[in-house]
Amino acid sequence: MLVFWKERLVVLAVPKTGTTALEGALAPRAALVLRDPPTVKHTPLYRYRRFIAPYLAATGAADPETLAVVRHPVDWLGSWYRYRARDDLAGHANSTRALSFDDFVAEYCKGRPEPFAQVGSQAKFVEDGPGGPGITHLFRYEDQARLLAFLAERLGPLPDLPRLNVSPARALSLSPRIEERLREKRAEEFALWERAAPPAS
Repeated sequence: MLVFWKERLVVLAVPKTGTTALEGALAPRAALVLRDPPTVKHTPLYRYRRFIAPYLAATGAADPETLAVVRHPVDWLGSWYRYRARDDLAGHANSTRALSFDDFVAEYCKGRPEPFAQVGSQAKFVEDGPGGPGITHLFRYEDQARLLAFLAERLGPLPDLPRLNVSPARALSLSPRIEERLREKRAEEFALWERAAPPAS
């Protein structure tokens, strides 16, 4: 999470959406950087509103806006699948090395998935409870140009973004049957991605 005090902007770090690269490029400009442990770095909106926003308000922050990046659900799950196939997880309950992408996604669709498919929810990450104000600015990972243009307008010229925390290469193939199940069981994830579309001109 990055807090830009003067610019009144808080960038939340949705896992597997390129936020490590944003942190690497923008941390020197931020007034506050929450990077460790991962549970703090990846603080969801509802925890930010409950714990961090009141502290910022008490110290004089003028109601900062929030920003999050979300990824197409299939691509987001593909990144998790590849990330959990890395060498240092071999033999671990979280490893996806011996699984097909279909197996991984099918398990993710269950109410209580096995550890390897417990990767959270982008929709819940940016949820702020019934009637909550929600995320101020929502961008698609796939539309980097729009995201970077917004950040440059808000923060000034940006440095080049490094490629960091990139998942290992691995072929992905999702059958139509499993994708249909994913769209049915996790419809909120697709609705969120649609919501992040650029506004109609």
